[in-house]
Amino acid sequence: MRLRNKPWAMELIESHPEIFERFPSDWQGRWQEKFDNKNPLYVEVGTGKGQFVTRMAEAHSEVNFIGIEKYESVLVTGVQRSVDCRQTNLRFLQEDVMNITDFFQKDEVDRIYINFTDPWPKNKHAKRRLTHEFFLEKYESILKKSGEIHFKTDNQALFEYSIESLTQYGFRLKNVSLDLHNSAMTGNIMTEYEQKFANKGMRIYRLEAYLRS
Repeated sequence: MRLRNKPWAMELIESHPEIFERFPSDWQGRWQEKFDNKNPLYVEVGTGKGQFVTRMAEAHSEVNFIGIEKYESVLVTGVQRSVDCRQTNLRFLQEDVMNITDFFQKDEVDRIYINFTDPWPKNKHAKRRLTHEFFLEKYESILKKSGEIHFKTDNQALFEYSIESLTQYGFRLKNVSLDLHNSAMTGNIMTEYEQKFANKGMRIYRLEAYLRS
């Protein structure tokens, strides 16, 4: 995906400290204090333009959400969406997921969402996939014992790879769907990409993973 340069994006993002956290490492282990409650904490990695996480936050006021996005030219849309909705249970971080353990303490996160991530199809780039063992180790570190990973993609090869990667690492799978939009699942909230792919009649693959006790 070619990103459109938006030189004004960072200035706009930083003008909303009520939704954007500039120094997330300062809140490592203290996110309940940041949100001023003890609600569960759900994190979306690679949140993109924020459609999924903002709608989730709107639908679940009993949960605190954090969306992590590397590129400010993309993140700015999510920030604008959240500001328009006046959401108090959502924060955005403009960071690289590779550094996720710098922002969350061990056993601090209840759920991680990975939605329509770059499949990195070449074998030499496998370590960049967000379901690679390299990232799973980081997720395990910050997830609570009862924590889960929820994963959606349109890419069958990435889905098959992710199933293998997760199970080999020690995760158990549940609610696996090979065609989400023709399944019995209710309450599904779509990302921008998901809407686009669904309109084309493409299959959406989904799973939930949790660590073996």
